[in-house]
Amino acid sequence: MPSKLPEDRMLKGQLPSTGKDVAPHLGPPPTNHGQDPERTPVLPLTFPAQISNKDPEAKAKPFTPKPPPQPRLERALSLDEKAWRRRRFRTSPEDLAAGSGAGGSRGSLQDEVPRPPGPPGSPPCLSTSLQEIPTSRRAQDSAGGSPSSWGHCISGMISTSLDLLHRDGAVAGTSVRLPPVDPKVAPESLRPTHRVDSGPVDGKPHLQSRLFRAHSSLGPGRPPSPLVCEARSSFSLLAPIRAKDVRSRSYLEGSLLASGALMGAEELARYFPDRNLALFVATWNMQGQKELPPNLDELLLPAEADYAQDLYVIGVQEGCSDRREWETRLQETLGPRYVTLYSVAHGALYMSVLIRRDLIWFCSEVESSTVTTRIVSHIKTKGALGVSFTFFGTSFLFITSHFTSGDGKVSERLLDYSRTIQGLALPKSVPDTSPYRSDAADVTTRFDGVFWFGDFNFRLSGGRVAVEAILKQDLVEKVSTLLQHDQLTQEMKKGSIFKGFQEPDIHFLPSYKFDIGKDSYDTTSKQRTPSYTDRVMYRSRHKGDICPVRYSSCPGIKTSDHRPVYGLFRVKVRPGRDNIPLAAGKFDRELYLIGIKRRISKEIQRQQALKNQHSSTICTVS
Repeated sequence: MPSKLPEDRMLKGQLPSTGKDVAPHLGPPPTNHGQDPERTPVLPLTFPAQISNKDPEAKAKPFTPKPPPQPRLERALSLDEKAWRRRRFRTSPEDLAAGSGAGGSRGSLQDEVPRPPGPPGSPPCLSTSLQEIPTSRRAQDSAGGSPSSWGHCISGMISTSLDLLHRDGAVAGTSVRLPPVDPKVAPESLRPTHRVDSGPVDGKPHLQSRLFRAHSSLGPGRPPSPLVCEARSSFSLLAPIRAKDVRSRSYLEGSLLASGALMGAEELARYFPDRNLALFVATWNMQGQKELPPNLDELLLPAEADYAQDLYVIGVQEGCSDRREWETRLQETLGPRYVTLYSVAHGALYMSVLIRRDLIWFCSEVESSTVTTRIVSHIKTKGALGVSFTFFGTSFLFITSHFTSGDGKVSERLLDYSRTIQGLALPKSVPDTSPYRSDAADVTTRFDGVFWFGDFNFRLSGGRVAVEAILKQDLVEKVSTLLQHDQLTQEMKKGSIFKGFQEPDIHFLPSYKFDIGKDSYDTTSKQRTPSYTDRVMYRSRHKGDICPVRYSSCPGIKTSDHRPVYGLFRVKVRPGRDNIPLAAGKFDRELYLIGIKRRISKEIQRQQALKNQHSSTICTVS
């Protein structure tokens, strides 16, 4: 005779042992015994008295279990390693699969996880953790007496009940401990889960899930990374590191394709599957104004770009007196996801390089060099400032310049260009990626990608009256007509300046010279001719490696007589070697912390202003 346990101990105490059968209980569903229905829900449920593989047509005698009137609660003192690893994040592969329609959710904090079916006649056990109780999705197609008929029923009841218990326990700061359940009684959906990867179950290998790293910030067109993890992980997107790869120390060999190489092809494919870097380059002549714009979003985060860029390089001519405040504003605008990799000044010329914080490990040491072409009042206002570094296996050179001003001083500006390409002593300690293609007389030939931007001071010929007449035409027509009078365009066609460089197509109005705070061009007695003085040029050692995406100005920033000009680019990046001087994660930590504090304080001020606005609202009743 099989032993029989009291009804009130079916879920509170120990269930029947695996070697005994369960006696059926006939009768109506149990009552609630005066408990709150929201806290202790009781659902009628029938279990088969005995499951037999030999007689699938046999009908099971039902019985009704009675849960305890109040769950046994126990305060969680700490999170052990197993409980931490069982935690499910929203970005885990299982949650992503569930969100795409792979499985339904019953309102629990835990989504469904497919489990391999066990051998017939061996139902699984009940998990001892509320964080690992999935709902059953698999129905085993068999004849009468199939576990699928009652497996869904019990999983639905327990999932609904335990969700309520889990919610109440979370509010009270406690955890719920459930008693073990006989493997022959529990349905298949309630298997124990004690590890991230449970491994073989009942002698059958567990199928490993594939984890794809999220793509970079270049938009939805970027394909997913080909990197596939060999070990399943539901708590991190970081790829596991095999011990044998660490022991091999291949990252010290400087190989392009070595497994584990910091700058190699494997690491490059993880962060940039299509090997394209999103680059932002901007130039702005501040006219030495102390006042900075209240907001730099229009410059650094233009509305036309759906995604922020990977690398930001900003060059300034006639910069403001407080250079540190300008750099702090850049860091504050881009936020904690970016760090200032490098910043340098040469007189009134400033340059700042900001990069996504997870990419700083793939940069070489940053080097800089300067050239002075003219000194006025002991302040270096005219000249050039160059910054260079290698990212993975692609070398970059960024130059910001301020050439000689004046409508008719074209030859002086050409001379400034020649002095710059000969005077910038770069690279220094970082090796040239293609030395056989370099020219000792031209610094721009020593790098894979070169971006030259600044106030070149080339003007529109023809005079103020002729230019104003053109500005009254349609935007597309007037821009193309204005460029026919552009001195820089004419000199580039002759080959006398910016040899090998290109410029994105211009679709904006001249960026110089405006009345401060207004949209009108110079109305002073000098009546300067509107001109495209602020430009961005680029040159690539490999054809097609640089692709311009957008080239525009910022008409909303009116604190200077120049409008900022920026360009968005996609640059192809190649794998590199680790045997170069690495930056090793160096960045301006002090500036980073100041930028975060600024963002926090402004958010607090904004919330306080909203609170005061609501509290000062006056209602009048007439």
